[in-house]
Amino acid sequence: MWKFPGGLSEPGEDIGDTAVREVFEETGIKSEFRSLLSIRQQHTNPGAFGKSDMYIICRLKPYSFTINFCQHECLRCEWMDLNDLAKTENTTPITSRVARLLLYGYREGFDKIDLTVEELPAVHTGLFYKLYHKELPENYKTMTGID
Repeated sequence: MWKFPGGLSEPGEDIGDTAVREVFEETGIKSEFRSLLSIRQQHTNPGAFGKSDMYIICRLKPYSFTINFCQHECLRCEWMDLNDLAKTENTTPITSRVARLLLYGYREGFDKIDLTVEELPAVHTGLFYKLYHKELPENYKTMTGID
């Protein structure tokens, strides 16, 4: 079955950092986090150590295209055309759906599908958190009052 690279976050590791690390570990490709594309949540998954499970798919920008995959984690690893990936029966439903989502983003603009990240100050002095959301138009980013 074809699927996107992935794996578990380390304690204290941000979502985008996990995606970049896992892609590098499995494919040898260095990349940069761009956005969140989807979140799958399920409960009572036998492989989730008795916990609820969230599977988050990120959009990354590759810095190279040469694959040097980890043979301990992957049987095969290759770049695929999104049209082919969306149509193949040899994949998971989530991989097929995200391939279609990416095709939509390429054709109509990633602003239609991306959840971007913004770091904001927490209520505790000196701490910050990451907020993932649809991109706000510029006039709403600087809005001070409500009309």
